[in-house]
Amino acid sequence: MSISLPEIDTDDPRWTKRGVIYVPAGEGITKWIAGDVYSVKVHANNTDGRLGFIEASVPPGAGPVAHVHNNASEAFYVLDGELEFLNGDEKITARSGDFLYVPPGVRHRFKNKSFHTTKLLFLFTPGGLEETFIQAGDDPVPGVPAPLWDAARFAKAGEVANRLGGDTDFLPEAE
Repeated sequence: MSISLPEIDTDDPRWTKRGVIYVPAGEGITKWIAGDVYSVKVHANNTDGRLGFIEASVPPGAGPVAHVHNNASEAFYVLDGELEFLNGDEKITARSGDFLYVPPGVRHRFKNKSFHTTKLLFLFTPGGLEETFIQAGDDPVPGVPAPLWDAARFAKAGEVANRLGGDTDFLPEAE
């Protein structure tokens, strides 16, 4: 099979248009949430609302409480390590190289039950929920580990989430 390629004039906007969002390693807006370190790499404001993208480091014992997004989808890719994911009432162990997609309306969370920090990437579509991380998260302090959050701290983050549009409901586990 051969593909016929059209002749393209170098003045054609498809040839010259630029718009790549480039975020070098180590850059982005970094916040502490629930004992985790999150770096927002791209925000809905930069993608016409299409997506938000976050890099995360989740130390042993850390991770968010169970929650559901009512309108947004979320996708996760585990780069290194292992996390226990909640999928409604099911628990899944996700390891390096695993991908998870969470459609709207599905209760989920992840927790690092291993002995080593787990690294993962995740995105929201449409974008916008990453603003909650920026506004509700704590500013990192170099050389200090991110503190775990208690119920009161999660409630404060929930207030921010509600103020920003209320897409997220916290639905904790009964363990």
